[in-house]
Amino acid sequence: MDTYLMSLPDLQPEEAAGIKDLTSKMTESQKNQFLMIYSGKRKKPGEILLLTCLGFVVVAGIQRFVVGQVGMGILYLFTGGLCLIGTIIDLVNHKKLATEYNLQQMYESSRMVGL
Repeated sequence: MDTYLMSLPDLQPEEAAGIKDLTSKMTESQKNQFLMIYSGKRKKPGEILLLTCLGFVVVAGIQRFVVGQVGMGILYLFTGGLCLIGTIIDLVNHKKLATEYNLQQMYESSRMVGL
């Protein structure tokens, strides 16, 4: 299973533990299907960092829309990233945003496989 984990770039420790736990009950076919679905849905922390940086220049809140937090994205959009303070906080916490989103997608992907 470790070879599968290596195929996911920027894997956070919480994600790795969750994947190992979820896939321990799966057949090899289910593992392959799960990892294919999950790898397509997950966001790399670097992507969230880039989108947050774009919030300073282009449109604030893009990173929130990408991680499915539409309400916060709209709030950031209309308040200039909460006067840039929220954008700065997201810049510092970009890995946490990505990890929370990825954990949610992990459990959704496991339900799609049939667990």
